[in-house]
Amino acid sequence: MRILVVEDEHKIANSIKKGLEQEGYATDVAYTGTEGFDLASSEEYDLILLDILLPGINGIEICKDLRKKQIHTPILILTAKGQVSDKVEGLDAGADDYLTKPFAFEELLARIRSLLRRPKDNIGSVLKCEDLTLETLTYQVKRGDKSIQLSSKEYALLEYLLRHQNQVLTKEQIINHIWDYDADVLPNTVEVYIGYLRNKIDKPFPDKPALIHTVRGFGYRLGA
Repeated sequence: MRILVVEDEHKIANSIKKGLEQEGYATDVAYTGTEGFDLASSEEYDLILLDILLPGINGIEICKDLRKKQIHTPILILTAKGQVSDKVEGLDAGADDYLTKPFAFEELLARIRSLLRRPKDNIGSVLKCEDLTLETLTYQVKRGDKSIQLSSKEYALLEYLLRHQNQVLTKEQIINHIWDYDADVLPNTVEVYIGYLRNKIDKPFPDKPALIHTVRGFGYRLGA
């Protein structure tokens, strides 16, 4: 999952980025409204964390302009403006949720998980393919009754594949969602991490169907 943080207070922005990356989210940061809007409208994100009082373009205008451009990425507003009228203004502008500063990081994570669980088909907190399950609240991965231990990047890759199962995903799509904007990632890196996942969810289960498939010339697909 890839998240954009638009926050002009560098200390807050960098703290959120560090915390999110420790939780396995690829995270980009923009310190101005103009930079944030440019990234949000040109890159593909799973969620945007957006301050309201920003240099350049304020958060409310960013919300409105993104929605006018038919960009429906979930937006969680983070701001010190906590009046009911401020919340209404943000939600009416197109935001999906609102969190008032100061906030506990645990609550921010819960709000993020809630928004990411709201997909197009409302799949809830458990992602499943055949007998492979991933619990987004506890980060527990199992195949059948056997628990599988994944690194944070392996987990992020598996979650992305599960959320798009039976779709062919290119290496570029995977890089854009699993690594942040500044990461120096080569296409071969995707092959390496796909190999790591295969070694954990397919190869130890020779009597079960393989779930990760290479589609030659296109990318990868997760499905029976």
